[in-house]
Amino acid sequence: MRFIPHITVATIIEDHGRFLLVEEMADGRAVFNQPAGHLEADESLIQAAIRETLEETGWDIEVTAVTGIYLYTAPSNGVTYQRVCFAGNALRHHPTLALDDGIIGPHWLTRAELAEQPGRWRSALVLQCIDDYLTGERFPLSLLRPAS
Repeated sequence: MRFIPHITVATIIEDHGRFLLVEEMADGRAVFNQPAGHLEADESLIQAAIRETLEETGWDIEVTAVTGIYLYTAPSNGVTYQRVCFAGNALRHHPTLALDDGIIGPHWLTRAELAEQPGRWRSALVLQCIDDYLTGERFPLSLLRPAS
């Protein structure tokens, strides 16, 4: 059996103590996640993070730092994901933009509001990424280098 990890990106966007989250359908239930998704062919990790955030929330963002790189195996399907999580800033909202299939909509929640609802997290990475951000984890974007 061949092991194929899935490369994903996620963004931590904070505004006055509230975090931009996505309410989405997963395994038949509504859950919260960071704006996140899979890396596509011929795009950088940063481009993927900006694209996924726009497609899932309607927000243009700027990416400012890497907050962490995580390896997670989903208990529901046994698939292993490598998640690169970025910090960034919200720039402009496009409220009429059609969002990706399965997305219920964006929400701005505090850490406490999210922590009160562990049964609604897409995975434990949702709170872990926010906590890492809140403890000051920031790595320069130059950490990510294309092959030469």
